[in-house]
Amino acid sequence: MDRQILTQEEINALLKGEEAESSQLSPMQKDALGEIGNISYGTASTALSELLNKRVIIDTPTVVLTTQKELKEQHPLPYVLVEVDYKTGLVGSNVLILKVSDAVIIADLMMGKDGSNPKQNLDQIELSAVGESMNQMVGNAATSLSTLFGQRIDVDPPRIKIVDLSSDESIVRDLELDSQVVVVSFKLQIDGLVDSELMLVVPYDLAVDLADRLIAETQVAANSVAVSAAPASEPMMPIPEMSAKVPEPPAVQPLPPSQPMVEPVYSESAIAAVSTPAPINSNYRTEVKTPVMVQPAQFGPISNGKTSKETGNIGLILDVPLQVTVELGGTRMKIKDILDLGIGSIIELDKLAGDPVDVYVNGKMIAKGEVVVIDENFGIKITDIISPIERANTLQ
Repeated sequence: MDRQILTQEEINALLKGEEAESSQLSPMQKDALGEIGNISYGTASTALSELLNKRVIIDTPTVVLTTQKELKEQHPLPYVLVEVDYKTGLVGSNVLILKVSDAVIIADLMMGKDGSNPKQNLDQIELSAVGESMNQMVGNAATSLSTLFGQRIDVDPPRIKIVDLSSDESIVRDLELDSQVVVVSFKLQIDGLVDSELMLVVPYDLAVDLADRLIAETQVAANSVAVSAAPASEPMMPIPEMSAKVPEPPAVQPLPPSQPMVEPVYSESAIAAVSTPAPINSNYRTEVKTPVMVQPAQFGPISNGKTSKETGNIGLILDVPLQVTVELGGTRMKIKDILDLGIGSIIELDKLAGDPVDVYVNGKMIAKGEVVVIDENFGIKITDIISPIERANTLQ
């Protein structure tokens, strides 16, 4: 019988086939990765909303297992790549992919504009602005992962660059183009300005690690809930012996021969009364309930004095410094008049000479006073203190 010898190319093909067959994601792992992306980057959208001062929605994740080569063929346009390396808690890195057209709008909003007329390309300043926004998002996503897995997860500051995916450059650093990656795609919306897609590219090994961790955490939580929900076995209460004897039904007297025999009839209530023993009570006193006296509540007058508890609480912040400002006066001027100001110009204020000046603490007026000179320095002599009620009204 002839034995066929496999060539090295055939052996490599068989090994690649086994590897490709084993590198799959189960439906549970896909759901776990989608949930991880939904939790981490759903929270990150809040940070981006605060930065841009716009409503940002990042949700509806979809999970796809592919290769870098296939991903680059499907998206050949230039994209903004944000590389994120894990420093603590996880091993590996992942990449955020953002369209250049979306990145210029984010950069325009980061620079204080409205995003309606952004630049067509990204220079170094705009790219730095986008990098800062991505840094905030990635930091919040790492914090969410730390809470989800119950351990500290830190990332290095992300690196941002523009890459043409039609080139031969790898998306994930130190990973071959034929290597499998997991792509988690999110729907990205920014307050009527952006309705696009944000992609998170994760190496296969790191994606499986994340999914298995969440599955294990979920199973542990489900087991603990099942154990806590199981009813505890209650001991059987012993049945007390009945000391009272059940009275027998009265004997039926025979009728005279001239009258027919009538069978006695017992009602259900009567049978129940006979068969159920009466409770034994040593004393037959009737309990009389004392009537409850109801009267309206009366409160004492409210005083301005502070309780000891309030005094103790306020003592915790007595060392906090506050900004004290004295306003000499003010006025309103047109822009044209302000531009005409020069050295020696005089601005007329809305207060007369000798009028008391206002004293503000953290922007809230609390007193009035007059200007004095103390050792060649200006000072304020308090002449009037605003009442606590007026001070409370100014805080509203």
